Amino acid sequence: MDNRHFIARRAAQYFKNGDVVNLGIGIPSLCGDYAPEGVLFQTENGLIGVGPTAEGMMKTERFYNAGGVPFIPVPGASVLDVALSFGVIRSGRMAATVLGGLQVSETGDLANWAVPKRAFGMGGAMDLCTGARTVIVAMELTAKNGTPKIVDCCTLPLTGKNCVDHIVTECCVIDITPQGLLLKEIRAGYSPEDIQSRIEPYLHIDPDLKTMTE
Repeated sequence: MDNRHFIARRAAQYFKNGDVVNLGIGIPSLCGDYAPEGVLFQTENGLIGVGPTAEGMMKTERFYNAGGVPFIPVPGASVLDVALSFGVIRSGRMAATVLGGLQVSETGDLANWAVPKRAFGMGGAMDLCTGARTVIVAMELTAKNGTPKIVDCCTLPLTGKNCVDHIVTECCVIDITPQGLLLKEIRAGYSPEDIQSRIEPYLHIDPDLKTMTE
């Protein structure tokens, strides 16, 4: 299993039957392949009950998610206008959102929509950061050039402040707590010292540190 699917599978373990969940683009979009039965996925542009990606004759202009990907609604799906869709998010009815990250600070600030000379578009992420009851960031631990993505303070434009609950990477799972970053799980072959060397903030180690399931 490649790192992207490994991260997505672990992030999906936070979902439970009956949850309504929103998935961001990139790695988060893969979480649907590993979700427990009974989880409903929402797209900001107006549907609860997003199913598998539509291909061939199953494509229709009526069903595209907020990232522009065609999908097949699941039985019992609900179609909403955009105002009501964001009302669901802003009213706290969204159990969780999984978002990608460019930077996450030790206090849970998230930057995930712009880098110098390139803006990806924030989309609904700003609302999801403040409206979802649980915010999970699914990302690789470092950037492609090896620079830390978990930082003391975000230097890129923020998506939300003090909003992240869990960070899931290919190496570890880290929780944001009032006391700081807490290493909850680690992948076999890595040590806490390895993780600490790849991030900026001080990392607390959970006394009940677990090994991630392969």
